[in-house]
Amino acid sequence: MSGGWFVSGTDTGVGKTLVSRLLLEALKHAGHPAAGMKPVASGCHVTAAGLRSDDALELMQASGAAADYADVNPYALRSACAPHIAAQEMGVAIRLEKILESFRRLQEKSPWVVVEGVGGWMVPLGEQLTMAEVARALSLPVILVVGLRLGCLNHALLTVEAIRRADIPLAGWVANRIDPAMTHVPENIAALAQKIEAPLLAQIPYQSAAKPDVAAAVFPVAEMIMRFN
Repeated sequence: MSGGWFVSGTDTGVGKTLVSRLLLEALKHAGHPAAGMKPVASGCHVTAAGLRSDDALELMQASGAAADYADVNPYALRSACAPHIAAQEMGVAIRLEKILESFRRLQEKSPWVVVEGVGGWMVPLGEQLTMAEVARALSLPVILVVGLRLGCLNHALLTVEAIRRADIPLAGWVANRIDPAMTHVPENIAALAQKIEAPLLAQIPYQSAAKPDVAAAVFPVAEMIMRFN
């Protein structure tokens, strides 16, 4: 058995990397070592080995399978801005074929791959390519990270509708509390649970990154594997 998930978000900064890392740790704990992938990352920093993404490095650390950085993050972009703009600044054209080649090499090293998107669902990667098209080409069910803050209901439901129109399975969603001042959190989660036809996989409290062992345990890994892979 093999497969994986594509982790998308309602926006940038909603916790996609945290959720991806926790899922990788949960899989490893359940005896299903997985590889992490961040196909496109902007805001990378310069190192002796080249441009590196903190998000991609986190995924590599949490992964249960060794992989080359170039496959984990085939497009490392310098500027911390929209990826298509960062790519233009570097004279780089983001190609779907290159992403798929890296993904296949990761599949050869691990039966499970957790792929983290960049930005939101429809973020452009070039004139003709969007993150949604990458997700469709990878043929992985989607986990949607909802950043709990004012406006999240609209963002979440629009994203769910876009995923549905793309005819891609929605494995479930994660409620990640990113704004400690947000009021009526239970009511917002209840409203989303009523309208999203996919399971709520996890609720992550504010600043839970300090407790990865506890947060990782909330993912129903066995059920997710049986249902979507």
